Amino acid sequence: MCCAAVPCGAQTTALLQGRVFDVSDAVLPGAVISVRDDSNGFAVSVETNADGRYYLAAIPPGTYRVTVEAPAFRTETIDELVVDVGRTLVRDFHLAVGQQRETVVVGAEVPLVDRATASIGHVVTGQTVQEIPLNGRHFIDLGLLVPGAVAPSQNGFSSRPLRGIGALAFNIVGNREEAVGFLVNGVTTNNLTFGSLIFEPPLGSIQEFKVETSTLGAEYGHVSGAMVNIVTRSGTDAFHGDLFEFARNGALDARNFFELPSQGPHPFKRNQFGASLGGPIRRGRTFFFGAYEGFRQRQGLDMNSLVLSDAQRAAATDAVVRQLIPLIPRANVFDADGTPRFVGSARAVVNTDRWTVDARHNAGANDRLQAFYGSQRVTANEPGTQGNSIPGFGLAFRPRASILTLNETHTFGAALLNEARFGRSRLIGGSFPATPLNPSDFGIGNGVTRAIGLPQMIVAGDLNFGGPGALPQGRYDTSYIFNDTFTRASGRQSIMLGGEYRHFINENFAEGTGVFNFPSVAAFLAGTANAFNITLGERRSVIDQQAASLFVQDRIAVHDSLTLDLGLRYEWHVTPTEREHRFVVFDPLTASLQRVGVDRGPEIYRQNDTNFEPRLGAAWDFTGNARTTLRAGYARTVDQPGTTAVRDTAGNPPFAVPLTAAGSIPIASAVQTVRPAGLAPATVDPRFRNASLQSWNVNLQRQIASAAAVTIGYLGSRGRDLRLSRNVNQPVGGVRPFAALSTSSPILPGAALGNMTQVGSGGFSSYRGAWVSLTNRLSHGLQLDASYTWSKSLDTNSLNSSGFSVQDAYDIAGEYGLSDFDARHRFVVSAIYDVPDTGHALTRGWQVATIVQSQSGNPVNIVTSDSSLNGVPNTVRPDLVAPIRIVGSVNQWFDPSAFVAVNRFGNLPRNAVIGPGFHDVDLSLMKNLRPGGRAALQLRVDVFDLFNHANFGPPGNIVGSPAFGKITRTRLSTGEAGSSRQMQLAARMSF
Repeated sequence: MCCAAVPCGAQTTALLQGRVFDVSDAVLPGAVISVRDDSNGFAVSVETNADGRYYLAAIPPGTYRVTVEAPAFRTETIDELVVDVGRTLVRDFHLAVGQQRETVVVGAEVPLVDRATASIGHVVTGQTVQEIPLNGRHFIDLGLLVPGAVAPSQNGFSSRPLRGIGALAFNIVGNREEAVGFLVNGVTTNNLTFGSLIFEPPLGSIQEFKVETSTLGAEYGHVSGAMVNIVTRSGTDAFHGDLFEFARNGALDARNFFELPSQGPHPFKRNQFGASLGGPIRRGRTFFFGAYEGFRQRQGLDMNSLVLSDAQRAAATDAVVRQLIPLIPRANVFDADGTPRFVGSARAVVNTDRWTVDARHNAGANDRLQAFYGSQRVTANEPGTQGNSIPGFGLAFRPRASILTLNETHTFGAALLNEARFGRSRLIGGSFPATPLNPSDFGIGNGVTRAIGLPQMIVAGDLNFGGPGALPQGRYDTSYIFNDTFTRASGRQSIMLGGEYRHFINENFAEGTGVFNFPSVAAFLAGTANAFNITLGERRSVIDQQAASLFVQDRIAVHDSLTLDLGLRYEWHVTPTEREHRFVVFDPLTASLQRVGVDRGPEIYRQNDTNFEPRLGAAWDFTGNARTTLRAGYARTVDQPGTTAVRDTAGNPPFAVPLTAAGSIPIASAVQTVRPAGLAPATVDPRFRNASLQSWNVNLQRQIASAAAVTIGYLGSRGRDLRLSRNVNQPVGGVRPFAALSTSSPILPGAALGNMTQVGSGGFSSYRGAWVSLTNRLSHGLQLDASYTWSKSLDTNSLNSSGFSVQDAYDIAGEYGLSDFDARHRFVVSAIYDVPDTGHALTRGWQVATIVQSQSGNPVNIVTSDSSLNGVPNTVRPDLVAPIRIVGSVNQWFDPSAFVAVNRFGNLPRNAVIGPGFHDVDLSLMKNLRPGGRAALQLRVDVFDLFNHANFGPPGNIVGSPAFGKITRTRLSTGEAGSSRQMQLAARMSF
């Protein structure tokens, strides 16, 4: 027997609970409830207690046969009860008097109303994972179907899709992308460098997943936002598998809006292929499932960039620039203002291989074991990295990732259960300039004399070539995770206790070639930049970051119709350390650089060891008919800081020399010009705190049909202590607070100082949203999810890894405005429909699937190229001298005359202009054939961006630049979502 009260661990399994009555509503103690899945040997049973209550915990997601028996009563059976990941299902039974051999059979059931928990979540079913049209077959794109999620903003980092890999994070209900956690079989798989997913399982290995979006239960931690809970597929007593290929070719696609008609569509070829196989190793006891997916893509990537006219090329006066000009393509088009531009393509190549294997073993009546391993290898070149806008540059990268999870579930008795988990994940790889030229061969004085790449050069905020400036760099990350959860049920109360330990090891190497910013084409031709930054020398670090947590979750059935959730979580985010004491920070009290653990104490910042996180919730079935539930919840959650908060301090002297300067900087002698006054150390606020979030929600669920339910709700959140970087040496009245290091500094005493980037926790945020959703599980051939969200997200900055982008380091409150990812309105529909069979062979086996997305625009931050006020170009905002007027044309998205650059911090708020929206319809048409036996063949056509609607990227945002107010590209490049109409042909053979 197995009995427990709540989902175990990180809720990769589910709980079935309820009461058993007779027809007069008298409770039936001693009734036996059995849950079975004969395909994999899963079988548990339990007797009701004196109150007629039963609890069945740790039920893996799937479809089960449920039987309820009691002496002198008819047996009741549910043939197919669908159990989702992380669900707590409440199912009461009313048994009629009669013989046990008399059976009342209930057909398939899909409980949709949540009567026991207060957290908000959305399950993406296995059918949706496998059948919905996905451009690139990346499962994170399915997260965008969840109410409250938004399409990736233009300023995202991990949330913007990588070619061949897809996005590694997403924004949802006002949370930063780093605040979303990912679990695979209950084990954390976040990369604690950037907070993103470290390994994306291939679609063929995913059974289903659930996204918890608000007021998380106490068992969830280390992130303050949403939690994505992935469950992998397992084998059964029958062998099953598939072979597939999805193929795309540019010959079937529409031309991108910004491609020249005379050139035709740029080349595009993509092949995704793979296989899976699962079955028994020992029938009824041991099973396996393996999956492989390959990805091959060759693409001509869209390029649309400011370049030089023939007259400008001839007018260059600087000797270095004259040598660089041959690297810039000649103009092949002039825009409406006569600005010379290059419109063309650059070759992008991606090869990806991913494979997974899952093994499960039923070790007797009381123990279940699971092991899962996945591996990924990518080789790619990306010509448009970090804004590179002309062919010949970008990066080459070759990351490898792997994940291992081990689970053991043990039942001690009728009311005691324990689940233990271990996980290990790894990421190895580096990124290198695609064109490793030697800057000294061109006469560039950036201090680099080896062939590792040119510095990155940004001209008038549009032409961008060389670099990327931060490369080469790479890392070797390893995570170890152990968690354990103990569950006990007694009467109306159930309690869950657990804890987790995490150890992250982050090994880094970096060098870099630096970045020059030229405010205009004239400045470039003269070889005079207005800003330059570089870190000289090779930097290495090995960072250890640990964390430990404990939690308790108490669920109390106050009444048959009212359940309370009371939880408390504690987390200690241990301050990171560097193994060779290479962290060097700036001490403002002594104006000195100090080596952590050598010149000062062992901690780079305070311990974050006071994180107490209450989780409260209630679910009320106020009608008593199990069809309507009112739910409310509150939670406090915290983020474990990523290692990028401290990583750059290992690049300070004496290990490297960070330089930055603004003003008149000749490209031929940049280092000589900058070094006397440009030392730019990175540092961390010693009072740095981990970010925290308070979230709350209230919602009403109503089951309106046997397989359909509607939810309407409101949710809000308020974030504090959000990570934010600022220049703590920003000039005040033209004078820097710290002109130089003190003569007592143990490192470089008396050295002049420039900008200093300090990572702190001064950011804050707010989110308010209302949503309505409709869910229809498969009924009459239709499966459908639809939602509309109306929301507003505000913050001081929207990304942890964005460097300092605030215009005034002494006025953080002045940065409070619309989040980069804010979208006031968002409507999403996903549906799969089995076309009715009319009896004719031509109409048999057809399916249609679609995704519809419609979203209002994201904000655009208008800035100037002035670097004299804060030492950083493209961060100071202008004055607003007239009402903002949206024109809506690609040649003029807004009226530029409303913005005027001034020699002070402007009055324009951050993110004041709204850019283009996002509207996309994807459609799949599938024909399912039965060649014979157990084999099935599916032929399908996918059409992405069905109506060929061009989803535009953001307009140019630098006042006075040639591209100011103009749109020169689609939101995502050709081949990605919403860029242009694209067709895909596919075939899948399964058995």
